[in-house]
Amino acid sequence: MNDQLLKQVAEAFTTFSPGPAHQVRVFFAPGRVNLIGEHLDYNGGYVFPAALTQGIWLFIRPRTDRIVRFHSLNFDHEVTAHMEHLQYQEDDRYANYPKGVLWVMRQAGATFEGADFLFASNLPSQAGLSSSAALEVVTAFAVNRLSHCEMSIKQLVLLAQQAENQFVGVKCGIMDQFAVGFGKAHHALLLQTADLSYEQIPFKTDHVQLVIANTNFRRELSDSKYNERRSQCEEVLVAVHSIYPDVLHLANVTESMWEEVASHMKDDTLVKRGRHVVTESARVIAAANALRQHDIERFGTLMNESHQSLRDDYEVTGKYLDALASAANEAPGCIGSRMTGAGFGGCTVSLVQTQELASFERFVTQVYQRKVGYQPSFYVSDVGDGVHEVTEEVMDRWPF
Repeated sequence: MNDQLLKQVAEAFTTFSPGPAHQVRVFFAPGRVNLIGEHLDYNGGYVFPAALTQGIWLFIRPRTDRIVRFHSLNFDHEVTAHMEHLQYQEDDRYANYPKGVLWVMRQAGATFEGADFLFASNLPSQAGLSSSAALEVVTAFAVNRLSHCEMSIKQLVLLAQQAENQFVGVKCGIMDQFAVGFGKAHHALLLQTADLSYEQIPFKTDHVQLVIANTNFRRELSDSKYNERRSQCEEVLVAVHSIYPDVLHLANVTESMWEEVASHMKDDTLVKRGRHVVTESARVIAAANALRQHDIERFGTLMNESHQSLRDDYEVTGKYLDALASAANEAPGCIGSRMTGAGFGGCTVSLVQTQELASFERFVTQVYQRKVGYQPSFYVSDVGDGVHEVTEEVMDRWPF
């Protein structure tokens, strides 16, 4: 956290929650970018995310009256609730995510007496970098520490997913919360979402930088569209079972198996949805192997193919993401580029040669602005650690 942001937080927190500084604890959860493997987490497949160095800080002061209060530097709306009456309220917006976490943790046996929560973020909102998962996981991690529950990181990320599924009402998979919880600096996370086995694969390439570009177009993929894609995949799995009854998940279908299944399907839309899941699953495995072999050019090619599949078969890109990915691939130094996140707005992730970063940003800005009339924002990020406490390093710099 830079000095300017810390000063903003300190001023806001002392107004929002007056009291001694020594009572304040500070936690950080990163955003995440999925390098490849989009819309596979709810299909039982492999995904390949990485934690970012940008994310969300939680400043928290414990209470003893069972009251929880929420404030964010990114929103004007403050929310107050009682631990015995945690309910989803549309007007509470961001606060529904930490409220949902408290709700599921209470069901899981956590005893929590209340707190003042202040969130500060340098993640762009609605950009597909999992700010909601970061909110959930940092809340779960902090409450776990403050209430001495001693739940594991795995338990916490599963509870965070449960909060989004059951309290917020979004049927997300486990990838976002898992990446936020288990991220490791300079490593990508190859996660098998069906059984939560994972491998941390070194991602520290020389002379190549991870560049996230924001379309600055508010995402249009509503919860209903996300749930629609998920339901379509469930329909495809029914078709798979008519030929391969023992297949547990759609992502388990190989490309050769898919040819037989697709030949018996009459719904062209469902064929496209299934084809994306099957081919994207194969691309994730190939991408992990490319990274192990330090073949960054191959990794970039697979990123491009992933975007094409998301555009043509899964149909979740839209003109803004397509324009941004196309501009990136034409730009100097770009090795590969693709949309990341749910889609229809949000961000692309690109691999760019370090010496071409400035030229890349200039070129993409010019082309994207000419095509759609928006100016993109760029975030050059290292691959960072997952959720952790930062009280000592932050409060040692507390300005008051």
